[in-house]
Amino acid sequence: MKLVRHLWPLLVALMLMYMFHRSWGVIPPLGKLFNPFVGFLQNAEQGSGIRDGEIVLAGLRGAVTVWYDDNAVPHIFAQNDDDLYFAQGYVIAKDRLWQMEFYSLVAAGRLTEVVGPGALEYDRYNRRIGMARTAANITEKLKNDTVANRILTAYAAGVNAYIDQLAARDLPVEYKLLNYKPERWSPYKSILMLMNMRHTLSGGSYDYRLTNVLTEYGPDVMADLFPDYPAIESPIVPQGTPWAFSPLAVPAAPNVVAAPPDTTLLAFHVPEPRPEVGSNNWAVGGRKSATGLPILANDPHLQLTLPSIWYQMQLSSPNENVYGVALPGTPAIIIGFNKDVAWGVTNTGSDVMDFYRIRFRDATLRTYWHDGQWKPTTRYIETYRMKDGSKVLDTLYYTHQGPIVYHEKRSTNYSSNIPVGYAMRWIANETDGADLLTFHYLNRATDYEDYREALTYFTAPAQNFVFSSNGGDIAIVSNGKLPLKWKEQGKYLLDGTLGAHDWQGWIPREQNPGVKNPPRGFVSSANQFPADTTYPYYLDWRFAHSSRAIRINERLDAMMHATADSLRVLQNDNYNVDARRILPRLLTSLALNDSIRQSAEYAALARWNYRNDADAVGASIFENWLDDLLRGIWGDEFPAEKRLLYPSLDRTFELINNEPGAKWFDRVDTPDTIETIDDIVHGSFKTAMAKLRERFGELSARTWAWANVKQTRIAHLVPNFTSFGRKNILNGGGSGVVNATSRTHGPSWRMVVQLDTDWPVAYGLYPGGQSGNPGSKYYDNMIDRWAAGQLDTLLFMKRVDEQSERLLHRTSLKPKNQ
Repeated sequence: MKLVRHLWPLLVALMLMYMFHRSWGVIPPLGKLFNPFVGFLQNAEQGSGIRDGEIVLAGLRGAVTVWYDDNAVPHIFAQNDDDLYFAQGYVIAKDRLWQMEFYSLVAAGRLTEVVGPGALEYDRYNRRIGMARTAANITEKLKNDTVANRILTAYAAGVNAYIDQLAARDLPVEYKLLNYKPERWSPYKSILMLMNMRHTLSGGSYDYRLTNVLTEYGPDVMADLFPDYPAIESPIVPQGTPWAFSPLAVPAAPNVVAAPPDTTLLAFHVPEPRPEVGSNNWAVGGRKSATGLPILANDPHLQLTLPSIWYQMQLSSPNENVYGVALPGTPAIIIGFNKDVAWGVTNTGSDVMDFYRIRFRDATLRTYWHDGQWKPTTRYIETYRMKDGSKVLDTLYYTHQGPIVYHEKRSTNYSSNIPVGYAMRWIANETDGADLLTFHYLNRATDYEDYREALTYFTAPAQNFVFSSNGGDIAIVSNGKLPLKWKEQGKYLLDGTLGAHDWQGWIPREQNPGVKNPPRGFVSSANQFPADTTYPYYLDWRFAHSSRAIRINERLDAMMHATADSLRVLQNDNYNVDARRILPRLLTSLALNDSIRQSAEYAALARWNYRNDADAVGASIFENWLDDLLRGIWGDEFPAEKRLLYPSLDRTFELINNEPGAKWFDRVDTPDTIETIDDIVHGSFKTAMAKLRERFGELSARTWAWANVKQTRIAHLVPNFTSFGRKNILNGGGSGVVNATSRTHGPSWRMVVQLDTDWPVAYGLYPGGQSGNPGSKYYDNMIDRWAAGQLDTLLFMKRVDEQSERLLHRTSLKPKNQ
């Protein structure tokens, strides 16, 4: 007994040592995490800033100078292109290594390795749609492209040079919290980064839900409620612009345009296009600008995250000098400018993801029926490694259309013993072209011809590349590899047994929608239809709602003597075109109800100026009411449990304004009464106001202010790391206004470039900071200025010895052999 009393402290100590030095599920070893010498506290100490000094690196050919300005933006000056991209990889990795690797793991379907089995289904989907396999194939092909391979190899070497310097104490805090270490970087991982953008911007389809609508209501209702062009549109290429080419023959639509109805459709979920992922860009020509030369603006809208999606930097070598934002993990500047030109991008949103119902011969899934014959599938075995070291296997099958993403065990159309699958044809899995080279050549472009040449390398996702030059040109092209389809091909699930349902070829790149120096004096895009109905090729039945495009084009059309600040103000424009279109009719209806007409909510809405400003109570009422109004109109005929798509906002407004007697306003779930549009307006308004009162109390200017109701937040890439994000950011905007800031999405980078014959003046800002370290003062230092609609003046240096009080630190990268 006496021995036990003496030994128990030792036993407790040993037990604590054991507990603190092993992982418990997703919890890292606590002793390692809290170790004051290597744990997370080291990240707080390292967050003070950037230091001057000299760093010797193996792999450099010559000396590289990196200046850091007052916003921690690096300005890299190299003596050759290989060293330039090496230094770019090194510098970005220093600030964003964990972010880079996290995104590459997402695209590769490997999150289970760092976060555990909770990510397995997410990984399964990402593997099944083929991102990792396509990235590997692209990487292999680019080994034969001297320019692309040198860029990717040099960049990867720079990232690895940084990784080689890392000690345990230096690891980004996320590695410590998730208890893993960085892998070596490679060209393959850079391509995975680009695959992530392909997925984000083109990885959705309405095929499934529209097929359900077609099955439920038939082609006449489809034509009425889901038309191929909206009633009100302001297309990217101005209406009436002639097409200066002879189009290819468009394939004729077959008699069967959709796969046969199948009651098992409800068994799977197809991701849909995300309307909140949108963007704006435009360029005004010299006759509209105060300087007589073009001014360009771009603000791509993406999910708001920390670390920030983009990374600001300047890249300079004897062959280029360019400034803008890079995508961490990928070489070159993606959006930016040089001395002579500027460019930006918005997502096009064409229909480039189609699903095919595949009929297999038997349960082995080794053959499938297509175009009158049995064809073999290709089989792959995928291995998923769990965080605990265990493995899960999955078998993937490919047809000539692409991977089988979903499987069904039974079908109403075939024998119950014959399995059915759904194959996906997706532009992101095309392996020709070299998207990277588009940006490489844009970085060093000098004129319109260089811009058009650079675009020829780009495959996906199709982007509206806006352009301006100090030679006076402005232009925009909906650029990318686009399938040649019969009209409405892919609007519904396609029949994989029919050869006529395959993609029929490609639209010639030079015939993609575009315009140069239009008579109106500006070009613009906001994810709307690229062209009007005179364009000879089918791109999609639906693009982004036209409200942002209408407002931008109205403002630019009226604008004269534009300055960079004119375009900054337009980027922050909060005017709500949807409210202008529909609210007068809705207010007329509300006034018919005495209790509503006398309410404070009605009064606030009636005096609202249609602006989604941060303090606007009317914006809170309108935006929240609109959702309930749509449910009131469409929720009975298109219930969520049947996975039916609602008609568009444009078609809904048209019905309310012009067809008040439409049958759709009568609710099918109340057969004894006939509802009118006024009944729905009154009921949905009362419901929406009750919800707002429940959340925010009785109406007040403070609690019902739009910024307080919208509650914009910028979250960390790992949702559970809530303390690494920012909540309740006070700003205006909304998904349907030019300042497209919603709760979770918004302008990920705002840029305005005023070109000049000597040197451009440019402005930019994004909602975050340069550093990926939450302990750094440069982690989120730009957010408040971004929320206020401000832009920083960008320091674009002409040469390495240029003097500026904004240059705070100088780092010299030296080759190891010197």
